[in-house]
Amino acid sequence: MTAFVQTVSRTALRTALNATSFLAPRLAGRAAFAVSLHPAGRSRLRPGESDLLADARIGQLTVHGKSVVTHQWGDGSRPVLLVHGWRSRAARFGAFVTALREQGYSPIAFDAPAHGASSGRDTSIVEYREIIRQLHAEHGRFEAVIAHSFGVLATFFALRDGVEARRVVGIGGVTEFGWIIDAFRTLLGLRERIARDMRGYVERIMFPGDPDIWRRLNASYRPEEIGAPVLLFHDEHDDTVPLGQSRALVRAYGEGARLVVTRGLGHRRILADPEVVAAAVDFVHQGRQHAAPGLSDEPVVRDEPVVRDAAPRPGSAVL
Repeated sequence: MTAFVQTVSRTALRTALNATSFLAPRLAGRAAFAVSLHPAGRSRLRPGESDLLADARIGQLTVHGKSVVTHQWGDGSRPVLLVHGWRSRAARFGAFVTALREQGYSPIAFDAPAHGASSGRDTSIVEYREIIRQLHAEHGRFEAVIAHSFGVLATFFALRDGVEARRVVGIGGVTEFGWIIDAFRTLLGLRERIARDMRGYVERIMFPGDPDIWRRLNASYRPEEIGAPVLLFHDEHDDTVPLGQSRALVRAYGEGARLVVTRGLGHRRILADPEVVAAAVDFVHQGRQHAAPGLSDEPVVRDEPVVRDAAPRPGSAVL
C-alpha cells in the first residue's frame, strides 16, 4: 500500500492517521482510503515464471488511463479467466495454466494496475471489474473463472454486471466488501472513526447515490444472479483472509456451491498445490456431476509447503 508504507513504519503511519482523525476526521479517512488502494510494492517473478510468461501471447488493455498487461495461452478457444489477488500477479497461476492447457483450455490472465508488469500506483475493485468486462467482451463467455483472494470478490462483482462464466472457482477468497476496510483498520491499528470515514468516502466518491453498496458488492449478494456452480478452496489456517469468508459464501449459495477446506497450505501456497489444482481443473472440465479425487468433506492436508512465499511487508497482507 504505496511506497510510503514501505519506508515509513506501520507505527508512524498509525500514529499520523489516528492523530489526524481528531483534528480532521474526514481528511484522515480519505488519506487512509488512499493508502489502502496502493499495494506495498510489486511481487517479483519467481524461478520458472519468466518462461511461463514467454510462452503467452501478450496483450494490453487501458483502464482509467493505466496500461494493463494481459496474457493468453492456447488458441483462444474454451477461455478460462484467472484473476489474481492483492499484491500478486498473473504468473502466480502457473500450475493452473499448465493443467488447463493439458485439458484443451486457453487460460487468460492479467496483471492488475500497480501489479506485475502493468502501470499505475493504485487500483480498486472497480478497475478489476472493468478489466474483466473488457476481457469478456473480447473472448465471450468464459468456460470458468478461477480467482484468488481479492480477485474472488472482484469476480463476483463482474459476474453480476453482465460477465458470463459456466463455472467459478474461488481460492482463499474475500466475500464481504466491508471486511476489507475492517482488515485494513485492524492491520494498522486505526481508530474506528477512521474506518467509518473510509466507508463514507467509498459511498460519496466511488459509489455515489448507492446506499446499498455494502451489501451489493458482497460476493454473497443475490446468488441467483450468478447461475454458475461455485467451488471454493480455503485453508483452515489462512492468516490473510479468514476461512469464515468462504463459509459465508457457501451459506449464501447453498447447493450451488461447495467448499473444500485445506490444511497446511496457507493463503498463497494453496495456488500451487497439486490436489487443489487437479480438483479445480476437474471441476471446470467435468462439472458437478463428476467430483475429482480430493473433493471430500475432510480437510486436504499438506504438511510440506509446495511454494514458500516471502513474509508480507507491513500493510500488504490485507487482501
